[in-house]
Amino acid sequence: MARLIVFFTAFLWLRQASGIAVPSSPPANAAPVDPSLVSVSIEFFAFPGYTQLSSTSNCLANLASLRGAQPAIRIGGTTQDRATYDANLQIPVNYTVASPADAPTTLTYGPSFFTLASQLKGQVTVGLNRQLNNQANSLSAGSRAKQSMGNLFAIELGNEPDLYASSSPIASGAGWSQTADIASEAKWFTAMAPTLGNIFQGAVYLSWNTRTLVSSIGSAALNAIKTISRHSYPQSACGGASTNLPSLMSHTGIVSYVSQYKAEASAAHGAGKSFFLGETNSATCGGGGISPTFGAGLWIIDYVLQSALIGVDRLYFHHGTIGNCAYCWWGQNAVFSPYYGAIFVSEFLGSDGAKVVMLDNGSTAIAVYAVYSASNAPLRLLVLNSNYFDGTGTRSSTSVTFTGLSRSSGTKRAKRLTAPAATSRVDQGASVTIGGGGTFGTNCARTGTEGTESVAVNGNALTVTVQASEALIVYL
Repeated sequence: MARLIVFFTAFLWLRQASGIAVPSSPPANAAPVDPSLVSVSIEFFAFPGYTQLSSTSNCLANLASLRGAQPAIRIGGTTQDRATYDANLQIPVNYTVASPADAPTTLTYGPSFFTLASQLKGQVTVGLNRQLNNQANSLSAGSRAKQSMGNLFAIELGNEPDLYASSSPIASGAGWSQTADIASEAKWFTAMAPTLGNIFQGAVYLSWNTRTLVSSIGSAALNAIKTISRHSYPQSACGGASTNLPSLMSHTGIVSYVSQYKAEASAAHGAGKSFFLGETNSATCGGGGISPTFGAGLWIIDYVLQSALIGVDRLYFHHGTIGNCAYCWWGQNAVFSPYYGAIFVSEFLGSDGAKVVMLDNGSTAIAVYAVYSASNAPLRLLVLNSNYFDGTGTRSSTSVTFTGLSRSSGTKRAKRLTAPAATSRVDQGASVTIGGGGTFGTNCARTGTEGTESVAVNGNALTVTVQASEALIVYL
């Protein structure tokens, strides 16, 4: 019976899709949009290497030009808890690996690491080591970061402490649990805040609920916390685990998955803290086979907007080992399919987008959103067809009619994001395009020509058609 109700609800919405009313002002459930909603996380040891890639500055600049604000950057990850600061080191980072595809098991870094970070244009969060339990060393590093970086936004102390073990130095032989971690975070925050300020990013959990920390860490430590971070990966590619692209990009699946963070965002906001998905991407352990695909780019669009709707202030999409990173948006002389999704959702939100709302009910494969200006005027619509198309057989399409437009006749412009299939990979020669011909060169410079389609308005309504595994923006 439950399955029948779900099917009937979806059927009713599909019928209603023939006439979706566009509210003339943001509905009560519209959510504010942070100018740096789409942001970037970079693995700690790999960060200096990313600064040597021309694609890094170009890809970030492309996002900034669309949103009117720089993407924020978080420098951290697993290797931040393997890193020791050396104030005398003359290079940014020093480590040895057997293969360039490997991440180091131990590393040192010096003052010039923070000099490189200071040159980033957006707000920067730096992750420091807590697992090795050398508070003096992390305080020295944090002091140097504060001295060197005018763009320093926050400091993390430890990465994913829910994965620490009882044998980790920070556990001091006493076992490890969330209760122990909260006590540790409180101790470190209150000890270091007099020197560094109330600048800490708390929690940084992959699996533990951040509400527990917010409610029990104590007022002194909570006062030292600036932001709350949760890490989020919908799927796992660790240890040969299988991943599933249709599931990743499913609109109903995304709506359901993201809803788990709503209470955590609310608790953080209730404590006066921003709530970030401070490290996220499509699948853990680098991403697996689903991550370099066009379908992952479509997932980014829907995932970003759903996250904003439940209270996530920023999402930091993680970038790992250069040359061995399936979910990265760019690399050495390459820009990958998921980046097109990041660009497209940024164009939808624009530099003038202040609030976003979902206009569908989340029960079908068709996602529909509207973005509004600070003066509460509707600016753009987005339709995303998350039905999976693998490039074989007939490609289905769905038509959506919007009513209640301010004009009774004339035309509107639309721009389409498409590829031959959800599985399309730019790095394997597939053509992913924005506006019919817009692409990105190997250094992330825009190439080709983006065009728009003309959509007729009749009787204060218009109709658009979107194929399976593609998306469309309508400019109002």
